[in-house]
Formats: sequence, structure tokens, C-alpha cells
Amino acid sequence: MKIVVTGAAGFIGSNIVKGLNARGIDDIIAVDDLTEGDKFRNLADLQIADYVDADDFYDLFAEGAFGQVEAVFHEGACSDTMELDGKYMMDNNYTLSCELFHACQDQGTRLLYASSAATYGGSDTFSESPEFEKPLNVYGYSKLLFDQRLRREIGPRFENAATQVAGFRYFNVYGPREQHKGRMASVAFHQFNQFQADGKVKLFGEYGGYGAGGQMRDFVYIDDVVAVNLWFLDNPDARGIFNLGTGKAQPFNDVAVSVVNTLRRSDNAQQLSLDEAARGGLIDYIGFPPALVGKYQSYTQADLSALRAAGCQHSFANVQTGVAAYMQWLDDNKQP
Repeated sequence: MKIVVTGAAGFIGSNIVKGLNARGIDDIIAVDDLTEGDKFRNLADLQIADYVDADDFYDLFAEGAFGQVEAVFHEGACSDTMELDGKYMMDNNYTLSCELFHACQDQGTRLLYASSAATYGGSDTFSESPEFEKPLNVYGYSKLLFDQRLRREIGPRFENAATQVAGFRYFNVYGPREQHKGRMASVAFHQFNQFQADGKVKLFGEYGGYGAGGQMRDFVYIDDVVAVNLWFLDNPDARGIFNLGTGKAQPFNDVAVSVVNTLRRSDNAQQLSLDEAARGGLIDYIGFPPALVGKYQSYTQADLSALRAAGCQHSFANVQTGVAAYMQWLDDNKQP
């Protein structure tokens, strides 16, 4: 089984390669842009058959240069929600995706691609339906436009596609192999580094009608994201757009307490409640950044009805379980 993973050196892409390797699949063409050379670390311990630069891949694939490919996991994109260059965003996230979709259909290759919960933006309902799609930034719009294009071409549930097409609206994904993402890395990653450096973690204060650290997101652990992607690989008749989150929103305070207590546990220190951690100065609430006002989702929670109706019954880790596993991984993999 030959597989292509775009964005293969990135966060989700490299974890998908890892998940495929765990199944004994290593006939994998990894596609990425390693201008930021340190991303190689995400592939160094994995098995692939070939690496192709993203600038070359899309034209070569359309020409059939790689022979018969079973499926493409399309994770390559500009994922910086603060990026303001709309032309760059649309070229990367929309135009290339459209070209890849048509090439996959022409060659009988299945396409499993990354959409985003940013397509919902200012909505308070997170169900895969056009009336709830209200992106707040050009990143969210670029992802939504591709979803809309596919609905127009192959039907609202992608039912008219020649081969399987499935898009995943990732919610707040966190976990190993995101260290290269800089400011776009998860809050758990940043809090690990904050605690290591300063003995405390930072959270936004009051905003959007929520108290300090009370904004709520659907935080989903990377292992669960991989498991759902691979379920779709195993189920080629499942197609459409699907939310990929836990289905349960939790406050940022839950992440902070889990980070603090997991790292304290490694030092055999007493476990703390939220109030105890805040009173002890282990959680530092900071003013909400003006640059994010009006562009920030204070609440997200994936509606999993469509995913469950498709037959995927995967059980997701909560913040407490996922963050504890992630903190242990970060601690084990600290750079000397």
C-alpha cells in the first residue's frame, strides 16, 4: 500500500507517518518544505520510502509520477491563524488543495485532508453545516472555501466522488512533535516550557464573558487524531466533512492544572487544586492581547454526530489524561 503524506514533517503529518509505521506501512512518500530544516527531527525516527519537496510534488503527482497511490493524507498547509497575507494563505490552503483533489480523482486515489474548526469562527454551534460556518480570519476562510468547493463538485456529503474524500475539522490538537510550530504550538506545549523556566504557567485573563482561564476549547490529543484518520483509511466508504475533537469542551484552567500537577508529580510534590495553584502563583493570568480581540474563539465543542453516524466510535482522551501523557513525553525528550 503506497501512501502520500503532505506536511509530513509537521505536527499532524509526522504523527500520521508514525501511526502508519506502527501498522507496518512504510511505503510512504513524505512531502514537505524543509526550509525550516529543524523539522527533520519529526521524521528522523520514522520509516519512509521517499521524500519530495512540496514545490515539486503537486505537478509530479498530477502527472502520475509516483504510480498507483492508495491514499493521500493531506496535512500540508499554512496553519498560522495570525497570518495576514491572504494571497499566500489561499495559494497554500486552497489552490494547491483543489489541484490535489482533482489529481486524486483522476488517478483513483483516496483523499483524507485537514480542514479546521476555524471554519466555525464566530459561531456558537459546531456542526458540519453551512449556516454555522463563520470564519474569523483568512486561515479559517481558506479552509472553508475548499470545503465549499468540494460540496459543490461532489455533493454535500461528497457522495458523488469517484473515490473516498474525507475532510477533518481539527479542533485544538496537542501532543508530541509540535515543537517547531512556535507561537502556534498548543497551550500545553508553551506551559511546559514556562513551568520549566519560571515555575509557573500563563493564561489569558477575563475575555468574552468568561472569567480568567475560563475560556473553553475542545482539546484533542494527537493520538486520537491519528486513530480517527486511520479508521477512515480502513473504511473507504466513509466520506464527507467530519469534526475531529473530543465532543467535550474544557476550560484552559484544566490544561494549566494538568500541566502543573503532572510536572509537580515528577518531583513528588503535592497535587494542587485550581484555587491552590492560582493562590500559590503557579498560574499567572495575563491581560487579553488586543491583537486577538474579535478574532478569538472563546468556546468550541465538536458535535460528533456525523462522525458517529459514519460508524467511527473511537473513544477520546480527556485533557487530564492527554496532557499527562504529553508532559511525560516532553520531559523524556527534553533537549540537553
